[in-house]
Amino acid sequence: MRVATGLCLAGWIGLAAPALAASSSAPAAAAASPEVRARFAAFIARLWPDAEARGISRTTFDAAFAGITGPDPEILSRTRRQGEFGRPVWDYLVGAVSPGRIARGQAEAARLAKTLSAIEARFGVPRWIVLAFWGVESDFGASGGTVPTIRALATLAEAGFRGTLFRDELLAALAILQRGDVTPERMKGSWAGAMGQVQFLPSSVLNHAVDFDGDGHRDIWGSQADALASIAAYLKNLGWDPALSWGYEVILPAGFDLARYRGDIAEFARRGLRRSDGKPLPGAGTGSLFLPGGLGGPVFLITGNFEVIRAYNTADSYALAVGHLADRLAGGPTLAAPWPTKAARLDKAGLEAMQTALRGLGFYAGEADGRAGPKLREAVRQYQIDQGLPADGYATPALLERLRATP
Repeated sequence: MRVATGLCLAGWIGLAAPALAASSSAPAAAAASPEVRARFAAFIARLWPDAEARGISRTTFDAAFAGITGPDPEILSRTRRQGEFGRPVWDYLVGAVSPGRIARGQAEAARLAKTLSAIEARFGVPRWIVLAFWGVESDFGASGGTVPTIRALATLAEAGFRGTLFRDELLAALAILQRGDVTPERMKGSWAGAMGQVQFLPSSVLNHAVDFDGDGHRDIWGSQADALASIAAYLKNLGWDPALSWGYEVILPAGFDLARYRGDIAEFARRGLRRSDGKPLPGAGTGSLFLPGGLGGPVFLITGNFEVIRAYNTADSYALAVGHLADRLAGGPTLAAPWPTKAARLDKAGLEAMQTALRGLGFYAGEADGRAGPKLREAVRQYQIDQGLPADGYATPALLERLRATP
């Protein structure tokens, strides 16, 4: 998810938020040296004036940091681990859209039908999308994380990880405690501070969480109604279009011009694009083609709602998993086209080399971070168009070799 949105950090730290929810213990933090503990205590002391300026009482502040005497070394070690940037999308989908998860989600849909209907009516976000987020983020509330949030955020903030991001999130977490939405003991989540059944960062709880069950608390940890409604509220706030799906698996007609990969959905239909399930494409809206496995795999026509999903987590694999899981929960079919599981593909180092080469030719302006996201996809497409190649936007070893051979 984009850090700027203040949600879960899985999009740039690791891929699946529940996988971040390892336990963290007070004894581990207490093992820090006296110098480290003194530095940590000084950081907490310097935090107090800013907390007080935000309306946080001394009682709330002291209760939040009770027993936290030093940084958590396990959390610090996780900041040095590499995320699974090179994991192919089809491997991620196997776990994210498993038969077991589909069955559990459909059971939850039946059990919570009345609540989901009310959420749909209020926010205009389909229940299947809301359930899919809930399923991917915390396995329908079963794994919201066990790491104390204040300890995690204080550790990351004091270390200066990601600049001032975690200091700001720590202050936001204190504001949540001041509001009384949760106690310090119940405020738990992932090692990176994403919390509860929805894996919101504290700033997103403040900006988007809702009290849907009417008990006076925005409880994304213990209230399923609040958790589900908060997902829907967030998506609505980001611009979810209730008239469109997130996207559609499509079949490309022979000779289809991939260079014209963005435009009106109705125009795509006039150019011969068809949904793989035989249903008609919508007559309005805009979309773009997305080929996460290249021309050898499934092809999707994605809408602006796909980008709304990506705001929750910037990984393409995550957004595709949420969308496809929503479709499957609603009774939709499996993907029609097979994935190119045997085809050669680039690892993280190869993707970095691709980014560097494209940047040298003026097609890529971002950091060479080894992430196969929208920026790299667009750069690859523009290079392919320039070279007269099929513009699927997919970075392959063969394309990298071509770039390396360019004078």
